[in-house]
Amino acid sequence: MIVVYTGDGKGKTSAAMGQILRALGHGLRVACAQFMKRDGVAGEQRFLSIQLGENFRVGGLGFFRDNQDRTRHREAALATLAWATAKISEGLDVLVMDEILYALGAGVVEQSELQDVLKTAREQGAHVILTGRGLPDWLGQEADLITEMHTAKHPFNQGQGALKGIDF
Repeated sequence: MIVVYTGDGKGKTSAAMGQILRALGHGLRVACAQFMKRDGVAGEQRFLSIQLGENFRVGGLGFFRDNQDRTRHREAALATLAWATAKISEGLDVLVMDEILYALGAGVVEQSELQDVLKTAREQGAHVILTGRGLPDWLGQEADLITEMHTAKHPFNQGQGALKGIDF
């Protein structure tokens, strides 16, 4: 299956992390690649690096804000895509591609590149979980399950900054 967690609300990465726990609990082989996120920032990174070891990769350089950094971000994204494809070929059951939709939207990952990974996953019988805002129509058509996160209320709208352990 191709599973997508998207929308403007909080909880996309959290939902994907829950899927990792569920899959591991059933003895499935799991890998997780984080696109765009820098290492050492998000709370799940320490836990996943211990639990997944070589099957966890933080492949991002931080959120893409400056077009001058496009080449660096693109190179990091391509290396992470290659890593993900290799993991699928090793017989993986579940692959999480966290913030891949952000990478697509920023243009550091191209549609054809992600389609190649998804094709490989389908051929190998691996489930793929994708997260991020801005689900493109083509991917919505290809996905088997889409959950859209919606913000009904969030303290950020009242000026509260992101909270460690809750938002990152």
